[in-house]
Amino acid sequence: MAGYQSVNPNHEGDQHLIAAAHHILKLLGAIRNLSDDTRKLLADLDIHLSIMTGNTVNNGGEAIEVEKRLKCAERMVLRWQANQSMIWDTGPGEVSEFLGAIDEVQTLIDSFSGVSVNENGRVRELLYRANNIVQMAMLRLQEELIHILVHHKLYFEPEYVSFHSCREDVIYDESFVSLEDESVEASQRVSNTGSVSGEYIVDLIHPQVVPDLKAIANAMIAANYDQEFCAAFIGARQDALNEYFFVILELEKFSIDDVLKMKWSTLSSEIKKWNWAMKIIIRVYLASEKQLCNKILGGFDTVCSLCFVEIAKATFLCLLNFGEAVAMGSTQPEKLFCLLDMYEVLDDLLLEIDSLLFEEAGSYIRIEFHELLRKLGHSARQAFQELQKAIAADSSMKPLPRGGIHPLTRYVMNYIKTLTIYDDTLNLLFEDQNTEDTHSIVESETEQDISPITFCPLACHLRSITSALECSLVVKSRLYREDSLRHIFLMNNIHYVVQKIKGSDLRIFFGDEWIRKHIGKFQQHATSYQRATWCSVLSFLRDDGHCSNSVLKTSYKERCREFTNAFEDVYKIQTQWCITDPQLKEDLRISTSLKVIHAYRTFIGRNRISDKHIKYTVDDLEKLLLDFFEGTWRTLRNSRRR
Repeated sequence: MAGYQSVNPNHEGDQHLIAAAHHILKLLGAIRNLSDDTRKLLADLDIHLSIMTGNTVNNGGEAIEVEKRLKCAERMVLRWQANQSMIWDTGPGEVSEFLGAIDEVQTLIDSFSGVSVNENGRVRELLYRANNIVQMAMLRLQEELIHILVHHKLYFEPEYVSFHSCREDVIYDESFVSLEDESVEASQRVSNTGSVSGEYIVDLIHPQVVPDLKAIANAMIAANYDQEFCAAFIGARQDALNEYFFVILELEKFSIDDVLKMKWSTLSSEIKKWNWAMKIIIRVYLASEKQLCNKILGGFDTVCSLCFVEIAKATFLCLLNFGEAVAMGSTQPEKLFCLLDMYEVLDDLLLEIDSLLFEEAGSYIRIEFHELLRKLGHSARQAFQELQKAIAADSSMKPLPRGGIHPLTRYVMNYIKTLTIYDDTLNLLFEDQNTEDTHSIVESETEQDISPITFCPLACHLRSITSALECSLVVKSRLYREDSLRHIFLMNNIHYVVQKIKGSDLRIFFGDEWIRKHIGKFQQHATSYQRATWCSVLSFLRDDGHCSNSVLKTSYKERCREFTNAFEDVYKIQTQWCITDPQLKEDLRISTSLKVIHAYRTFIGRNRISDKHIKYTVDDLEKLLLDFFEGTWRTLRNSRRR
């Protein structure tokens, strides 16, 4: 009807047709028992016919009818101007009447859309009056809209949402140097990134008022007050989101400078909050907010998209800024696990972010999240590479007392053991990077024995790290003055590395051939230790067949005494040395005992050394050998004389 235009029917046929239409409308209006809606429709048609002929002004009856209807609608609107109560709180009847009044005025305004206002003063006056009525009504609708949004908002407790993730946040710092195996194992009882099972959509507004909100939206947008609707709707929903973000979730807004200046303990705690908040806000709250916008503004796609983006924009940017600040900060090795957690959370949510922001209005935010994912991945790669540099740069100049497990060895092995949690992500991040000699480490294995994982990018990087660790350990072993202790140190540390790999998921990354090769390495150091320690001691027990019997007897007694002195010197030193692994310690004791006891028993028995010249019996010697590698200073027990 808005398309009707004022015309001047010059032809006699046109005049007769319009006159006949007027006559028919009057006859229809005279029928009894017509509904109010039908009578209103007939009156509207009559007015349109008058407008088409340009006779509204000249036809006093039609003008009076229009003014009467405007006055009726105006009274309805003005009645609520002075009323402090809310229309939607009074009941559906009042709501229907108020919206009906708006619809009535809007219908009259639309009816005049084709009339030249400048040529028709009466129409201009009526339109001015009608537009004032609509403006008053729209202001009231804004108040009603905000009231409903504020008083019927709903929140969900964060604990309501379970993301079914058994991953505990891994916060890796210097304390990993001293972690025992049990605590490391506990930190590794994890799965891949936590993901929501099913779609978590909750009610952010009480469902019973959603039709009311939709009715207000329809009325305001139909009256071309869409900007006013958006301003009120966006403002109220932004306030609700801010309250949830800052009050219920207890999150804070940090500047990039704030994040860059944070202490590591504070930053790691805030990263943990960020990971949790990203899942809650994007996967649940904003997904529910998007659905709420669709329910209220589903027929107005552009307005719906604009409202959602404006509601969520500040929160999106707050989360983005924190992630950007973390990504641009320092990349120490300890930071890697937090970076990987952030990367995996964002990567897991990226499809949902794309879905929430697929329209043009949100494209720039969507692009920023993709860019943040790239930056986090780059920072994670840098932090990983820093580990290898840190190993090579470790410049401790004092030998570790007693030849035990070096803190660097514990640190590196616990570090890379934890990395296996993130194997899929790290393989993705490293897939474009070249690695050195990926096949040589498993060259002797048959093809069917090799797991494909052994050749994956992460496996190659892990082997590279342990290779750097081995080189560092060799350098550190040279700090010991005794060759024997140097071999004990290397045996201890290489054995520790092997056991860590054998007893964890690292095994499939290194392969059985690597393990066999390094078992051979620490066994070789055990053999080298025995050679360096006991060859000179046992040399006193070797027979020399070139002397006379009297000289030999004297020599045997002296050699027995010299052996005893040499053994005591070794005992005093090597009981303080440490082999931390019980089985490794037992194996080395047994192996050493077999050599020493056999040589000692043979020497005494073959050369018939008198008991008075024997300070330690074979049994004494066996017991004394059990004191080796305990890591504590021991005094020699009294010998048994025979």
